[in-house]
Amino acid sequence: MFKDFTRKLPLILTFCLFNSLLPAAATDVCSTENGQGGFKIAQRYNQDGDRESNGRAGRDGRSGQNQTISAGSPVNLDLSGTNGEDGEDGENASRPRCGRDFSKNANKNINAPDGGNGGNGGVGGKGGDGGNGGSLTVYYTNLADLKTIFVRAVGGESGRGGRGGQGTAGCNCHRRSWEEKTCTGTPGSPNYKCTNTVYRCYNGRNGNNGSNGPDGKRGSLGTLSIINSQEPLVNDTPTRKVAISQLGSEQLTLSKNKWLQRQGAVSLLAAGSIIADEYREFERRLEGTLKLIWQEKQPIANFANQTVILSLNNNQQIEIAFPEDMWVDSSAKVEDKVTEFTVNYVIPQQEVTKLAVSEFADAGQNLNLKLVDLAGKSDLINTQFKIKYRARDKFSGSSDYQTFYEGDIPVTLITREYNRFTLALGKLKMPSDAVSSGTNVEIEVVAIRSLGERSAQQNLRWQGTIRKSK
Repeated sequence: MFKDFTRKLPLILTFCLFNSLLPAAATDVCSTENGQGGFKIAQRYNQDGDRESNGRAGRDGRSGQNQTISAGSPVNLDLSGTNGEDGEDGENASRPRCGRDFSKNANKNINAPDGGNGGNGGVGGKGGDGGNGGSLTVYYTNLADLKTIFVRAVGGESGRGGRGGQGTAGCNCHRRSWEEKTCTGTPGSPNYKCTNTVYRCYNGRNGNNGSNGPDGKRGSLGTLSIINSQEPLVNDTPTRKVAISQLGSEQLTLSKNKWLQRQGAVSLLAAGSIIADEYREFERRLEGTLKLIWQEKQPIANFANQTVILSLNNNQQIEIAFPEDMWVDSSAKVEDKVTEFTVNYVIPQQEVTKLAVSEFADAGQNLNLKLVDLAGKSDLINTQFKIKYRARDKFSGSSDYQTFYEGDIPVTLITREYNRFTLALGKLKMPSDAVSSGTNVEIEVVAIRSLGERSAQQNLRWQGTIRKSK
């Protein structure tokens, strides 16, 4: 009988697991107890307490107004941000219906209704962030005039997170166990039998309390920028995104305002002012013009669909960022705010890794591996090689490959003729048996191709037998 029970156990457990995923509308859930020690079904009622909704997040505070003024007369400014709102509390869970006797007329094990979970003050009940203080920009001719400016640019207070809702207690059983009589067969006949079965009731689980929502962030202090001028600053144009073909037909000018970061903003203003201590001071305006010189064999019109990003650095030189799929050899020089940018040649990235094995020839010290660049760009690209040379040790009787060399191939053992490379493998530091005719070899070559700051790697494999020298 025990063997029969264990054979049925996986099926029973599978049924229990599947059944636990069903809705709780008077569903049957598995229990491991009854009066006779076997598996029985426990009934669950759809009277559990409801889980309630989360509290809503508090609204963020508004940032203070940004102001631009000229120093010279007293002024009182309030650029403070407003406070964030508190998050709402999560709702308390509703109580399950516990009034009935769940064991009445029940011939199954019973799970009493569970308590409901309280709503989270968590995600929904986050406190609002305080608004940031506004920024103040001051034009002046006499730095002492800033002492007549009183400013209050305080960040708003953060909102408090909402409190989690309270969970409710589960129902308790009126009776923890009871006995039911079950009869089978026809009364008075030999097959008529009655048995008494003990059933149990299990208390419902208590609902969980909701978690408290996090507080918001306090708003930051406002900032100060000062400009020793009465002329308004011209807007920045430090970067531009343009088509490559456009650079061949016109010169483009970029500009930006250069600022110095300093400490001590409060000491420049009227006593009692509240603002971030670090401030910006305008130093000067930077400008630069780009002149493109195109020496690539392909006409620049062929790159009408390609765009580049131009940026002006603090040395008034314009830098060009080309797309990732373009390898460019170039040079630049700056003279009188004009960047003369020369493009020597352009290589599409897909043409960088076009190497292929063309021949594995000779034996002994004359053994070499020949590669060909199918794109024909090797006179423009730098190439380094690494190799892993493995051979089958025919003298030991083993059928496994053994590694005889792994590492860089010295430059002195590499020759190139236009788009063809010859790697003198026979001159690597290896035993003569590893490069002798008739030896089975397995070769992995890593070609590292580079141009300027760009690089790519290509892996090549070759496997075969070293032929006899002619």
